[in-house]
Amino acid sequence: MKDERVVLISALQHYIFCSRQCALIYGDQTWAENYLTAQGVLLHERVDSVEMEVRKGIRYDRAVKVYSEKLGLSGQLDLLEKDLSSGQLMPVEYKRGKPKTHLADEVQLCAQALCLEEMTGQKITKGALWYFQIRHRVEIDLDAQLRQETIETVNKVRELLQSESLPKAQISKNCKACSIIDICQPNLFKEHSNLDKYLDDLYDIDKEDF
Repeated sequence: MKDERVVLISALQHYIFCSRQCALIYGDQTWAENYLTAQGVLLHERVDSVEMEVRKGIRYDRAVKVYSEKLGLSGQLDLLEKDLSSGQLMPVEYKRGKPKTHLADEVQLCAQALCLEEMTGQKITKGALWYFQIRHRVEIDLDAQLRQETIETVNKVRELLQSESLPKAQISKNCKACSIIDICQPNLFKEHSNLDKYLDDLYDIDKEDF
């Protein structure tokens, strides 16, 4: 890889959710907590606090650091499963909510797998997303289409961060779940005293969407 900025895997998920949010967090180092991010932090702390273990022929390693020199990616897996009989690896990502209509979670998971492939030389065909809200694990095929989408997202994030530009604000239902909305769009708070109700009415948002 040339001397370029290393992209954090977590930035890919933020970029697909909202490119402006990605620029603010990873370019301007802007961050704030809300109840959704706090729940996510607690979930990941709980996952990371458990030591390595072996159950039914599967080894479970937590908080595994990964990188790809080729793609200029770096990050951390919530959980890495290894089948001790075959040696097959599978990354597992924990999420606070439920499956989404966009591919942010799948792209993040695929990026983790691409890093593992470069580090181990092993082809990784599947990963899994575990959603706390529905208490359900979703297995993901890491196919050619998802891999291409992931690589394109990596390139877009790197281009965005290197440009040091800030995408124009776009009001959408995603704003409801964004912890930095008052930093991103402070005028909304001035114009609407009850911002949550305004967004709910504007987009007919159900809490279960997040």
